[in-house]
Amino acid sequence: MKPLKFEPLLKSILWGGDKIIPFKGLNMEMPTVGESWEISGVKGNVSIVAEGEHKGRSLNDLVEEMKEKLIGEANYKRFGTEFPLLIKFIDARQPLSIQVHPTDEIAQKQGKGSKGKTEMWYVMESDPDAKLRSGMKSKLTPDEYAAKVEDGTICDALCEYNVKNGDVFFLPAGRIHSIGAGCFIAEIQQTSDVTYRIYDFKRKDANGNERELHTELAKEAINFEVYPEYKTLYTPKKNEPVDLVSCDYFTTSIYDLTEPMTADYSELDSFVIYICMEGSATLSNENGEETTIKAGETILIPASTLQMDIKPGETGVKFLETYV
Repeated sequence: MKPLKFEPLLKSILWGGDKIIPFKGLNMEMPTVGESWEISGVKGNVSIVAEGEHKGRSLNDLVEEMKEKLIGEANYKRFGTEFPLLIKFIDARQPLSIQVHPTDEIAQKQGKGSKGKTEMWYVMESDPDAKLRSGMKSKLTPDEYAAKVEDGTICDALCEYNVKNGDVFFLPAGRIHSIGAGCFIAEIQQTSDVTYRIYDFKRKDANGNERELHTELAKEAINFEVYPEYKTLYTPKKNEPVDLVSCDYFTTSIYDLTEPMTADYSELDSFVIYICMEGSATLSNENGEETTIKAGETILIPASTLQMDIKPGETGVKFLETYV
């Protein structure tokens, strides 16, 4: 079975910019976009296959039909017919709210469903002065946190990073975070849309109202531990995979190729996703079925695939590989 490409689900959001449209090569007029959901099994926002023999079918229908052949035997036992990852491109014209996501256990306890949200960011493009926030720089009690939200000083307790292309941040559930203005990011996360908004800079929506805050829910969800570093450090390399993040919910590597290589998936019991940031490549599986990928595209490789031959285009190719 060939890899699957999906129609992007574009989200026009208060803080969104317009970089996603030219990046993905779309010919359309939208005042803001903010997010493009590349692969999603979230209820009400399920991805639709864009081309090929399954064109027009939903991702969830394919998982229900193909089961372990599409997502892997262990994943099917663990997640059933729910596709376990949500892939996004995020373009922030304004800062996102300060927020946190619960763990699976807390989400279930608080009645938000059985899934929390652990995620990661890869900075694809950033303005010279772009920043983001991840983690706490000073120890707070839950009550001190609530007081800082109330008086508008919560940002003083958070670590702020100047960012550049290629920066990576792992965000386990419970870690306070916020994407800053001027950041264009690829995001990999659990299939969950549970977000607790902690602080929103007193912005108002189209009706002149400040958006709802979730101070008490967040108080229980926040991990108040302080760590020495919140940025994921790695050494870029050419023509070999570089490990970025490995956790219970996904494993992600980056490939920066100028030469052909073969990815061996014969021992991997999982689907694989490629998120292409730069360049292009021709992909061929063990059956000789070919597809192409270029910057702005995300593809889903079925778990039944044994290997993928990757032939970079003239300018090379850079992509994220992720699986469960």
